[in-house]
Amino acid sequence: MEPQKRQLFLPAEWNKQQMVQLTWPHENTDWNYMLPEVEACFLEIAKAVSSRQPLLVVAPDVNAVRATLEAGGVRMDNVTMFECQTNDTWARDHAFITLLGDNVPHYVDFCFNGWGRKFEASLDNAINGKLYDAGIVKGEYEDCNSLVLEGGSIESDGRGTLLTTSICLLAPHRNQPMTQNEIENSLKKMLHVNRVLWLDYGNLIGDDTDGHVDTIARLAPNDTIVYMQCTDVEDEQYKELAAMEKQISELRTADGNPYRMLALPSPQPIYDEDGERLPATYANFLVINGAVLYPTYAQPENDKRAEAVIKEAFPGRDVVGIDCRALIKQHGSLHCVTMQYPKAERGY
Repeated sequence: MEPQKRQLFLPAEWNKQQMVQLTWPHENTDWNYMLPEVEACFLEIAKAVSSRQPLLVVAPDVNAVRATLEAGGVRMDNVTMFECQTNDTWARDHAFITLLGDNVPHYVDFCFNGWGRKFEASLDNAINGKLYDAGIVKGEYEDCNSLVLEGGSIESDGRGTLLTTSICLLAPHRNQPMTQNEIENSLKKMLHVNRVLWLDYGNLIGDDTDGHVDTIARLAPNDTIVYMQCTDVEDEQYKELAAMEKQISELRTADGNPYRMLALPSPQPIYDEDGERLPATYANFLVINGAVLYPTYAQPENDKRAEAVIKEAFPGRDVVGIDCRALIKQHGSLHCVTMQYPKAERGY
C-alpha cells in the first residue's frame, strides 16, 4: 500500500525559505528613464538577501546583471541567474506561489495579466514555465492559469487562513463573471486553505494593483495583523484606512479570538514630478531567513517607528531598512519586487 500523502498547505512568509526571486529591471521596462536609480535599490535588496540565503535573479541579459551584482558586493555563491525575456520586475505578482506538505514543493502557476490588463504581461506570465522547464525550481508544477491571481493580493498564516481584499479580487478584467463566493471557493481548492478573510477597504492612492493586501495589512506570527494606520484626519487616505482598521478589529482567528493588531505609521505623502501621490507604505516588507527587509522613505521618525513595530511582530529577526523611494515611482515597493520560495519543511 502506498503511504498516504500529507495535506498540502500554503506556508506563511516566515516559513524557512530556499530562496528569493528578483526579476531585474532593464531598458525595455518602465524603469528605463531611471535605470541606475532603481538598479541601486535592487542591488541593496540583492545584497541583503544573498548574505542570508540563496537568491534567484531573472533577467534578459544575465551577463550585464552579473557584472552589476559582482561590482556591488553581492555574495555571488548564493546567486542563481536565469536568462529569459521579461516585461517588468514585479516578481511578487508573476512568480510561483508555493505549497508545501508533500515530500516536494508544489509550484502553483496562476495567470498574471498585468493587474487586470493594465499593462502588457505576456512575457512575465511565461517566466514560471521557463523556470520549471529549466529545472531551476524542482517539485510539482500546478497549472492554475484558469484563475487570475497575483501573489501580492494574498497573505497566509500557514495554518489554513488566507487574508485578501475584495477591492482587488473583484476588480475589472480579473475573473469576471465569477462572484466573490466562487473566487473564495477557487482559492480554497487551489491553495489548500480552510477559510478566507476579506478586507473591503484600504486601496492606496497611486496603487495600480486595485488594493493588494500586501500594501496595507500583513499576517504575522501569533495571530497578529500588522497594518497601515493613518491618524491624520486631513489625509485623503484617512477614511479608507480607518474603515480598514475597524474591519480588522472585527476579524477573528480560527479559534474565534480577535487578532493582535500592530499599527504601522503612514509615511508622509510622497509625490512624483507631476504632483501625483505615490503609494508609499511600510506594510510592504519581506520576511526572509533570520531577517525582515522593510522599505524606508528617508523619513527618519516614521522609518524608525515602522522598524520598531516590525521588530515587535517578528521577534528574533534582524530588521533591515532598504531605501525604496525609487520603487514607489513605479507604484510598488520592496515586497512587490520579490517572491520567496519556502523550504519543504515547517519552521520559523
